[in-house]
Amino acid sequence: MFPIPKLRKAVLFSLYGAASLAAAPHVLAQTTDTAAKSGEIQTVSVVGSRRATSSTTDTVVPIDVIPMNKVAEQGGQFDLAQTLTYISPSFNSTRQTGADGADLVDSAALRGLGSDQTLVLVNGKRRHTSALVNLFGARNRGNTGTDMNAIPLLAIKDVQVLRDGAAAQYGSDAIAGVIDVGLKKSLGCESVAGYSQYSAGDGKNYMASAYCGVALGSGVVGITGEYLDRGRSNRAEPGNPRTIGDTKAKNKTVYLNGEFPTGGAGKLYFTAGVQKRDASSGAWARGTPEEDDRNIGPMYPNGFVPFINGDLDDRYAIVGFRSKIGEWNADLSQTYGYNRFKYNISNTLNASIANADILKGGKGISPSSFDAGGFSFQQSTTNFDINRYFDGLIGQGLNVAFGAEYRAEKYKIFAGEPGSYVDADGVGVGGAAGSQGFPGFQPGDVTNAKRHSSAAYIDLEADLNAQAKLQGALRWEKFSDFGSTITGKLAGSYRVADPVLLRASVSSGFRAPSLQQKYFSSTFTDFISGVPTDVVLAPNGGAVAELAGIPKLKEEKSRSYTLGATWTPTQATSVTADLYHIKIKDRIVLSGRFTADNYPDLAARLATLGVGQAQFFVNSVDTKTQGLDLTASHRGSFLDNKLTTFLALNVSKTEVKGIHAPPSLKGYEDVLLSERERLFIEQGGPRRKATLGFDYVTGKLETDFKIIHFGPQTLGTFSGTAAGVPNAHYEAKTSADLAFTYTINKTWKATFGGNNIFNVKPSPQNRDETDNGFKYDSVQFGLNGASYFARLYAKF
Repeated sequence: MFPIPKLRKAVLFSLYGAASLAAAPHVLAQTTDTAAKSGEIQTVSVVGSRRATSSTTDTVVPIDVIPMNKVAEQGGQFDLAQTLTYISPSFNSTRQTGADGADLVDSAALRGLGSDQTLVLVNGKRRHTSALVNLFGARNRGNTGTDMNAIPLLAIKDVQVLRDGAAAQYGSDAIAGVIDVGLKKSLGCESVAGYSQYSAGDGKNYMASAYCGVALGSGVVGITGEYLDRGRSNRAEPGNPRTIGDTKAKNKTVYLNGEFPTGGAGKLYFTAGVQKRDASSGAWARGTPEEDDRNIGPMYPNGFVPFINGDLDDRYAIVGFRSKIGEWNADLSQTYGYNRFKYNISNTLNASIANADILKGGKGISPSSFDAGGFSFQQSTTNFDINRYFDGLIGQGLNVAFGAEYRAEKYKIFAGEPGSYVDADGVGVGGAAGSQGFPGFQPGDVTNAKRHSSAAYIDLEADLNAQAKLQGALRWEKFSDFGSTITGKLAGSYRVADPVLLRASVSSGFRAPSLQQKYFSSTFTDFISGVPTDVVLAPNGGAVAELAGIPKLKEEKSRSYTLGATWTPTQATSVTADLYHIKIKDRIVLSGRFTADNYPDLAARLATLGVGQAQFFVNSVDTKTQGLDLTASHRGSFLDNKLTTFLALNVSKTEVKGIHAPPSLKGYEDVLLSERERLFIEQGGPRRKATLGFDYVTGKLETDFKIIHFGPQTLGTFSGTAAGVPNAHYEAKTSADLAFTYTINKTWKATFGGNNIFNVKPSPQNRDETDNGFKYDSVQFGLNGASYFARLYAKF
């Protein structure tokens, strides 16, 4: 085999983009033979493997290892979601605009699937999802997801991306793959200050972050603090009162990560993090009082734009103990996660309150801001993992791992103040009820749901001989609210020659319906055919869903296949290619709204409950996703200076292969999943993405140039092709990023550069037919245009 570990490490740490891709065939694990002989507990650092005895591993499935030191020091993006978007081609994260709460949280997704089909770990432990379920926006509609931006960049050592189904190893959600965020606990201090803005002059970002790793006794604690102020941007056309662009957000974040030896072979480790985020996004505009019943009185004679403000509180903690039980490595841990989202609607009114004031002889005044309530999600996970490597037991050796997990989850919805939802002048009398922009949660929406799950797994990895490796896993998991499931995985690799490794895997997977999908409830009152009726997004298992014949939500099930190869012809060159095929059955979707116009019989039944229109979460869609991940890297020289080149490409296609309506909705599949909603599933992300990067070092000056290509997308319109309106087609676009870093001395570095330097924007559409009412939908490519940034980094 070629002696390439040192090359891999050099490539990883010379390129923040190429790093992950160069590492795919050979991933560095954090173990040594000396440590193993000394009895020191070894931290498993390669996602997808519970093996703790090898020093350099040829992975049997595709794994990207992305060191984050260079990103934190020199990168043009200031948050984790956008950073990974422009590094990893299979990673998707779209900044939404005009999508209510989805504007305020950027979720992670892999391989064109939903954000809740990607499992996120921190230091190998499951991280909680956001309390938010996305109801609007062109991406992740109906999904929950993990808020990647709750973790500061400077706190992160690396991000490992397992691009393969892994539910048999890690449990629910790992259908598309796993993202493991590894945090620092190294000694020393570093800090960075950054500024950026768009070429249009808005969207100003201010960032200050510092990390210190200090020795305490024989242990170490790493502390990171970050303040990030992201300014609002607005790309609305002249005369359009809307605010279209980046949300305004202020993040205050603190993270701790460390470990302490406890005597013998034991280690106590811990992680703790908290983030407070104040964010604000513009809602749809309301017209003048004469043209819009949602605006009454003298408050906004020229119309107004309400702002949806979010107060987000995110907390995360891990405490664990690693030790030896005889010859076995044991790990017992407790993880806690909490995410709360509170809405405050400003620059708004409740038109019914204003109209009631007029009816009483007043001027027509309403409060201009409201507490609209919100929701929270809490997750507690207990893990016990044990493993041992048996030298020569099967072939050259066998690693045996097994363990158990217990997880408890809680989901709450809390009501807003009465003014945020009340109809003060009587239904149908005059002004529209509720706070404009976002009506508050009503007492009937209040939820306090709980569930728990138990799991057990066994994981085997065998070195059959010097060329062949085999991995197998089996996991049983039982949920208190829908039952049990068993998943399995088999993967292997074979080195046909020193430079060439073939690998393949087959696995089953599942995703449990989130509590957010099961119990989310939203109600507002409308005047339909002269009768006051409720319009509801009905919780699963409630009276409305039961009357409509909506079955209880169950797990999504998947089958995943990968086939790939790695090629390292020289110490300076690496190429990987992996094909994948993922089938998902009973995928959960948010239905369209059922009304008297599209389903009179159901509407008549719902009317007995005072409900005029309703929509539901339901297991009704089968999908197939196929694609290719291709990476290539080369480390060499040009004009006697270092030049590192990398290429990363993802091509993916998702298709809805079947719509299975429950018996009560048979014949109404076009309402259950319209063409527009189908396209959000199939093309919410671009079907291809590629990055070509060059990193050139000349003395103290480093130049980083990347070309990023986003493939085309086709999204649906409000009217639909049935009404003769063609779908919205977004052409393929290619942008470029350029940055220069100057090393002042051993302590200081200065970086300046630009993102999307040629100011490329999406293809314009008919604003009356887009999801957000603007000439561009929220697509991954972004709509803000060019931006410029500067960073100053110091290490002590």
